[in-house]
Amino acid sequence: MMFKQIEITRAGAQQHVALVTLMRPEKMNALTKVMEQELREAFARLDRDDSVRAIVLTGSGRAFCAGMDIDELEVLPPDDISEMAWMRAYDMNRRADYQSRYSYFPAVRKPIISAINGAAAGLGLVLALYSDMRFASESAVFSTAFAKRGLIAEHGIAYLLPRIVGPGHAADLLLSSRKVTAPEALSMNLVQRLYPADQLLEQTLAYAEDIALNVSPRSVKVIKHQLGESPFQTLTESIAMANREMFLSIQSEDFKEGVAHFIERRPARFSGR
Repeated sequence: MMFKQIEITRAGAQQHVALVTLMRPEKMNALTKVMEQELREAFARLDRDDSVRAIVLTGSGRAFCAGMDIDELEVLPPDDISEMAWMRAYDMNRRADYQSRYSYFPAVRKPIISAINGAAAGLGLVLALYSDMRFASESAVFSTAFAKRGLIAEHGIAYLLPRIVGPGHAADLLLSSRKVTAPEALSMNLVQRLYPADQLLEQTLAYAEDIALNVSPRSVKVIKHQLGESPFQTLTESIAMANREMFLSIQSEDFKEGVAHFIERRPARFSGR
C-alpha cells in the first residue's frame, strides 16, 4: 500500500525505530478518511515487523493534528461512526476494547510515543491519548474541541482522560473545550516531557532508540500487554497474570541475555525471544 497522507521512515543506528509522520502540513495535519485508513494500516504493518522495536508518531509542519478535517466534518453522515468500512474482523487474541476505530494503539505490541510538535485538538488529542507516552514541544497547544463543535466526548476519551489527568481536569477540558498550553499540560500529566521545538523530535527519537537497543523487546511486549489489561483487572488478576508471565520470561533467551550483559558489563544484544 502506497501512502498518500502519511509517511513512514526509520531512525536510529540499527533502524529499530519507526517514525510515522502525518503529512498534511497545509491543513495542520487534519484527519481525513484517507489518513485514518493509512494510519491504521501503517500501525498494523509496523506491529508485524519484528525489526521495529519502538514507534514515534508526529506531525509535519506546525501542528501535530488539528482534529478532523472541517470539510469532511461538515458533510459527515450521522451513521459514519458505524460504517462497515471502519469495522475489522474480530481478533479473539486481543481485547475487544482495543479493536475499535481509534482504540487500536494499545493493541500494537511496540511502544508508541507521540511527539506533539504543535496543535493537538479533537481527534488529534484522541490519537495522542491512545499513545503510550506523550512528549511535547514547549509551544504545543491542546484542546478537546468537541463541545465547541456541538459534539460529545468521542471515541473513548471520556474513559481515557480521567485516568490520565484525573476527573476534575478531564471535566474541565471536555466541558470547556478550552486551549491548554504545554506547561499546563505537563503539570496535569497530559504529557510526560517538554522540549524546545527544535529538540522535540531528536529527543523523542533518542528516547525511543534507547528502548529499542537497551530493553528486551520481549519484555516490552509483555509489559505493554499487562498495562493494557490492568484497567480491567482486579489486583488478584494482575498478580496472577504477572506470575504466569514471570514463569515464561525466566525461560526466555532475553532473560539469559539480560543477566549475561549485566555480568559481562557490555551492551545488550536482545533478540526478542
